[in-house]
Amino acid sequence: MTLTPKVKAILNQYESDNPGTKMNLARLLNAGKLGGTGKLVILPVDQGFEHGPARSFAANPAAYDPHYHFELAIEAGLSGYAAPLGMLECGAATYAGEIPLIRKCNSSNSLATEKDQAVTGTVSDALRLGCSAIGFTIYPGSEYCFEQMEELRELAAEAKAAGLAVIVWSYPRGPVLDKKAETAVDVCAYAAHMAALTGAHIIKVKPPTEVVALDANKPVYEQNKIDVATLAARVQHVVQSCFAGRRIVIFSGGAHTSTDELLQTIQGIQDGGGFGSIIGRNVFQRPKAEALALLDKITTIFKG
Repeated sequence: MTLTPKVKAILNQYESDNPGTKMNLARLLNAGKLGGTGKLVILPVDQGFEHGPARSFAANPAAYDPHYHFELAIEAGLSGYAAPLGMLECGAATYAGEIPLIRKCNSSNSLATEKDQAVTGTVSDALRLGCSAIGFTIYPGSEYCFEQMEELRELAAEAKAAGLAVIVWSYPRGPVLDKKAETAVDVCAYAAHMAALTGAHIIKVKPPTEVVALDANKPVYEQNKIDVATLAARVQHVVQSCFAGRRIVIFSGGAHTSTDELLQTIQGIQDGGGFGSIIGRNVFQRPKAEALALLDKITTIFKG
């Protein structure tokens, strides 16, 4: 595996990690069309847990088949494919070595009433399936956020010891946050910073809005003239909040939206110095040819 100066510079930021973990980060950063650029586009397919099969896959029935997602990610030249245990087990042998895999290790569902996730995966699963990383979601602001962070601490320590990378989905939600606050720029930056503090190698957050939600933060943003006027400025602020860009921060694609709106978001992430996107429903709910064309446009934007 040949590493570009850009990838070497990113890996050098992870000063405490063992060679195995750095190798797996390099696998992600060297895979697909964006290999060597320092950017990532990852396909996540955990929405069946989150939203149920019909809401996730009925728009494109081919997506009920786990093999479809492996093939979509491979054909699109993506950086990785993230999914829960069952989805990965259905194709791990068939597609072994063709794309880096990420074992999503906790899950929620829309039948539950609490803002929590169950631990549904292990590091041993990830190693058995040949994964490069584990993924874990935390809900900063939830009544269960401290338990989630403790669960993450244990899984992350085990994963790093085994040479795996750790990706943290950091989604603010809870009793003090309304829907607008969940994607507010100050709250997203705080959530991303918390994920970095837990030891995440890669941090996933939602694209932040211009809202500054927390009363304690409003005078700080005003007095320090923190620019939140454009998505690019807000992305730059979130990346800065993760150790001045020393950690990889990627942004979700969100709910299914129009192609133009999605590409505008991707351009804002690129312009703000984001490291890429993790994008699911916006691609796998489209017919395959349309999804591949869209992913080609996305990777082209991130190539700069």
